[in-house]
Amino acid sequence: MLSRARQVQGENIVTRQILLVEDNPDDEALALRALKKSAIADDLVVARDGVEALDYLLDQNKASADLPALVLLDINLPRLDGLEVLRRLRENAVTHHLPIVMLSSSREEQDISSSYEYGCNSYIRKPVDFKKFSDMIVLVERYWLNLNEAPNA
Repeated sequence: MLSRARQVQGENIVTRQILLVEDNPDDEALALRALKKSAIADDLVVARDGVEALDYLLDQNKASADLPALVLLDINLPRLDGLEVLRRLRENAVTHHLPIVMLSSSREEQDISSSYEYGCNSYIRKPVDFKKFSDMIVLVERYWLNLNEAPNA
């Protein structure tokens, strides 16, 4: 997982990358605003469809140490949907253990079941309210980057 140290008031602070896979510009802007405000991760990458996400994550030159610490993945994406992205990431030895949180407005039981069947770590419905959406993003980020203990790749 990608970790980068930066100097903050003379101390080394470890920061890690988050990949946001989101095609809705409004949801992208809200998520990025909340993530930047929390200051937990300062390396944010956005992919706007499933193909772009896979190209980024499965780059042949990318070592497992260069992967993001967390992927926030929408289900309803152009070109390649989030479930297919998830399935392919779980089949790949390099990305198999990558923490992936599905963020979707879908309330379909089939989407939730399929997400877990394909190996997501969590499924969260996107709140419609901006404040709730922002709070949810910060909670997800804090849990996965600060509290969760992931295996070393």
